[in-house]
Amino acid sequence: MTERRSVLITGATRGIGRAIAEELAEGWHILVGGTHADTVNELVASLPSAEPFVVDLTDDAAMADATVRVGQLDALVHSAGGIVVSPIAEMDPQAWRDLFEINVVAVAALTSKLLPQLRASHGQVIAINSGSGFHTRADQSAYSATKHALVAVTNGLREEERGQVRVTSIHPGPVDTDMQVTMQELLGGTYQPEKYLHAADVARTVALALEMRPGANVDYLSVRPAG
Repeated sequence: MTERRSVLITGATRGIGRAIAEELAEGWHILVGGTHADTVNELVASLPSAEPFVVDLTDDAAMADATVRVGQLDALVHSAGGIVVSPIAEMDPQAWRDLFEINVVAVAALTSKLLPQLRASHGQVIAINSGSGFHTRADQSAYSATKHALVAVTNGLREEERGQVRVTSIHPGPVDTDMQVTMQELLGGTYQPEKYLHAADVARTVALALEMRPGANVDYLSVRPAG
């Protein structure tokens, strides 16, 4: 029997992260990343081969403790993140810092901690970015700024680790998730799930990037609603 490859998925208990875990479940050993042990363990119990990775990604000491216990790792998928909807004129400076902490700093820090394992396996890093990594809209400047910064992080990492670790940035359009519900509420918009991608659509793009042969890398992948 072929040994399963191992993937750590952050934000794996809900939305896109959960869909990715379910998409990869049959062929991979899943490290289920999340901040709440109960929801993490619930998902672990439902998967064929999985283990918990419970950590607050903004807590440096907790991250260091959690990552030191990670063994073989073939892929790291960054799906955890946050959102703030507000005009710049009303944004509190701490809100900027907090959003950059989870959407950018945590991604870079976790990747840095796990690079030895990923180099050893000639593995892959995949960041779930957003269409906001390419453009900015009113009241979404902070969120877009973090996503533009995440593009810079993945671009830099790709160059630094070329030939050792592959790096992919995935940019979905609107997705039918709790985060999209929150965004529409904050913007005063109408939630129209029939016009959005499904989380499973994004998960499939992750699987596609992971299925590429070792000599090929998907740098960017954009997926948007067809309508």
